[in-house]
Amino acid sequence: MTIVAGYSATRRNQAPIELAVKLAATTGEPISVVAVVERRSPPHSDPVEDEYLDYVTVQAERALHSAVEDLPSGGVTVDVRVGPSIAKTLAAYAREVDAGVVTVGASSSSLLGRIALGGVTNRVVHGGSTPVVIAPRGYLAGRGPFRRITVSYGGRADVHRLIPGAAELAARWGVPLRIVSFAVRDVAAVGISAPPAAESLVVDKWWQQTQDGIRRQLEEVRGQMSGADLQVEMGSGEDWRSAVESVGWDGDDLLVLGSGAAAPSQQIFLGTAAARILRAAPVPVMILPNVVDQ
Repeated sequence: MTIVAGYSATRRNQAPIELAVKLAATTGEPISVVAVVERRSPPHSDPVEDEYLDYVTVQAERALHSAVEDLPSGGVTVDVRVGPSIAKTLAAYAREVDAGVVTVGASSSSLLGRIALGGVTNRVVHGGSTPVVIAPRGYLAGRGPFRRITVSYGGRADVHRLIPGAAELAARWGVPLRIVSFAVRDVAAVGISAPPAAESLVVDKWWQQTQDGIRRQLEEVRGQMSGADLQVEMGSGEDWRSAVESVGWDGDDLLVLGSGAAAPSQQIFLGTAAARILRAAPVPVMILPNVVDQ
């Protein structure tokens, strides 16, 4: 299979390419870096527009070649496609080359080292059928492979083969798998703000029950994965960012999220909790499509 890196010739964002190189170092698969030039839909026979598209296409080709000139030789191709939508054209290209994964960058409005979905990336992620990996803003990968996969498990929200899918990926890459669940001490969720001493007992009991439930959930998963190179961990905090950071990360980690239970089969759709974890993650994030056993 091929790793497709979605490149913006206007933003000149290297992060998707950096991420593709790290994935290639892990899998040995070739990389195809593609830029999409948008045109009107349906296309019109307009000499002025045709001339403009030709000019933009040439500029995109130059930007692509410049972006990959410092990459290791061999195994990297570039392509420019013209289409009515960046997201739809990128998805069609991924199907055409039998892509195993598509890499994209975070929004330019993201915090440095974090992920926020811009308009194009949001459309690439939601409704796609190929796994998408998102690079944090400013991502610099180095040339080594990924050395651990962490999968975020949310119980019923991740019922569609998320854990087996992540385990298969870890086995194929020859890296350990860590399964984590996150508990956020959101006092507002139980209708109490700035609780006084008496009400604090209620919050503490609720918090303990929440953590105990997650621990039982993780132990059930551990029991189903006997024999795997597996670590199970719970992260907790006062908010999603502190909960996600509490489990510890390094530069060779990849976080895997699943599509919510509401996602159509073979499609990607982020649920509410997954979207919050995505924004808090300090490492690249892979989102797997929903897989329903037949």
